[in-house]
Amino acid sequence: MPCYEIDGLRPVVHPTAFVHPDAVLIGDVIVGPRCYVAPLAGLRGDFGRIILEEGCNVQDTCVMHGFPGTDTVVEVDGHIGHGAVLHGCHVGRNALVGMGAVILDDAAIGESAFVAAGALVKTGMSVPPRVLVAGMPARIVRELTEQEIAWKSRGTRCYQDLAVRSLTTLKPCQPLTEVEADRRRFGLAGMRNPMYGGARGPRG
Repeated sequence: MPCYEIDGLRPVVHPTAFVHPDAVLIGDVIVGPRCYVAPLAGLRGDFGRIILEEGCNVQDTCVMHGFPGTDTVVEVDGHIGHGAVLHGCHVGRNALVGMGAVILDDAAIGESAFVAAGALVKTGMSVPPRVLVAGMPARIVRELTEQEIAWKSRGTRCYQDLAVRSLTTLKPCQPLTEVEADRRRFGLAGMRNPMYGGARGPRG
């Protein structure tokens, strides 16, 4: 993976974490156990510290950064969707940040809260636990159901499993020129989205 030291500080990646070779880690970045960091994610710890606690996932094209002296933190089982931007903020345990959302400085996302896709969480906003926030700027929409939180947890476990799958089986290859007969599919069932009726995992 592209890992860069700056001013004598280099990233730390736990052996059970998977960081894709096309992600970029710079400086004061700490990736905990069982994390998954997807292709083209940029974790830039050249001003403040970036911390991923155990079991987090940070998906494709996400950006994490912060001002000098700050920590940008995703707590245990945090789930950061494709293209999200986290800047000097704190994402609580088991929270979900949806695709394309932006979380600004000193904002705090509560435990098991959901930030909707495309939402803008303003500087200093405190999102309570177990609620859905949406909009630009983000506002509390409603409390989450137990079904929705359980769905999120299943999706996060899929990414924890993906870290293991990637560590053990991901490798460069040449593409086939034709589709094989009876081409198999991945066996990832049971992830229908209870919020939107989709057939895939967390929109994040």
